[in-house]
Amino acid sequence: MAAEGPHDMTGYIKHHLEHLSSGEGFYALHLDSIFFKLLLSLVFILIFIGVARRATAGVPGKLQCFVEMVVEFVDGLVKETFHGRSTFIAPLAITIFCLVFMMNFMDMLPVDLLPAAAHHVGIGHLRIVPTADLSTTLGMSICVFFLIQYYGIKHKGLVGFLTEFVTAPFHAEGMVMKILLAPANLLLRLIEEAVRPVSLSLRLFGNMYAGELIFILIACMTLGASTSSGMTYVMAPLQFISGFVWTAFHVLVITLQAFIFMMLTVVYLSMAAEHH
Repeated sequence: MAAEGPHDMTGYIKHHLEHLSSGEGFYALHLDSIFFKLLLSLVFILIFIGVARRATAGVPGKLQCFVEMVVEFVDGLVKETFHGRSTFIAPLAITIFCLVFMMNFMDMLPVDLLPAAAHHVGIGHLRIVPTADLSTTLGMSICVFFLIQYYGIKHKGLVGFLTEFVTAPFHAEGMVMKILLAPANLLLRLIEEAVRPVSLSLRLFGNMYAGELIFILIACMTLGASTSSGMTYVMAPLQFISGFVWTAFHVLVITLQAFIFMMLTVVYLSMAAEHH
């Protein structure tokens, strides 16, 4: 795509930030995000099932070593963080970390690679990073929110779980003080419960959206270079250096964001299971 001025660059950026969607407004389905989420989930399942079936007690292969390192690392963190008893938390944490990392890793592919291929088969827009889509991160955070409520009720019972809404964080002795502090406790607890999915989703979305946008802006350097043959010798090396530096840094970002999302999920579930 050749650029002839700032308007073409603006159109290039807008084009890359539009989803392949069905419907309009709030009810729009981002088909590209759904497709890549399902595809990466399938890849994750096939890799782990394949490694589990071919696992050996002898000298393991490189893939088995890598999977075992990830499993042992996450399992150790869960044992240190989650103080309740559950065989579900560790598999959940591993699934979250691996899937979020794989979705984040899509940002490392060249900006125009898959969108250009999709354009050749008649698909006008294609965004390949599911976690740069707020609907994806918010959907995952809402699932975590419901898990928090489930674990709270499971470990404390419905009565104990609801009682904490009006007795914490301000604990009081005596029935009168408990009644007086109940509205404040309820308000703070509702705010706390609402903030968790919002903060989880916006943190991941904001980092990945910013990363995707920076890759697009770096790609715009090539578009600017195409306007003048003399500028090509200046902009092309600059784009390569900028892209390489940002890619090296972004590897840390996508890994850290997957780790943070996983750890906060485990921490929230541990807090829900603990008696205050």
